[in-house]
Amino acid sequence: MIFKSAPIQRTVTIKKDVLDGILSFCKMNHPNEGILILRGKYKKGNIMVDGLVIPPFSHHGPTFAGFPYSFLPLDPSYVGTVHSHPTGLAKPSVTDLHNFFGFVSIIVGSPYEDDSVFAYDRDGNLLPLTISQEQL
Repeated sequence: MIFKSAPIQRTVTIKKDVLDGILSFCKMNHPNEGILILRGKYKKGNIMVDGLVIPPFSHHGPTFAGFPYSFLPLDPSYVGTVHSHPTGLAKPSVTDLHNFFGFVSIIVGSPYEDDSVFAYDRDGNLLPLTISQEQL
C-alpha cells in the first residue's frame, strides 16, 4: 500500500518595500514586460519574499520577458520570479508555466497597483498573498 501525504498549501508573504520596488520596475518597463528574481526564504509551505535581483542578460518585449538561467550564480535564496503583464491580465500563460522558476511566480497586471499583484504555483493555482510591513 502506498501512502501519499497531503500537498502543502503554500502561502506568499512579501515585504511592502519590495512590492513597491516591483511596482516601480513594472511601471518603468511599460509597455514592455519586465522580469525580476525574488529572494527570500521557503519554510514549511511559507514563501517569504524580502529582496529582488535583476537577472543578468534579461530580455524584454511587449509580450515576453525572460533570462538565461545558465548565467545565474548559485544562490539558495532565490524563491521565484515576478514579471509584468502590460495587457492587464495577470494570469499565467502556458509559456509562463513552462518557464517556472523556484517556488512561486508573481504576475503584476497593468496599471501596476497593490491590487494587481497575484502569486501562482507551478501548476497555475492562485496562492494567498500577504503584504507585510514587518521584517521577515
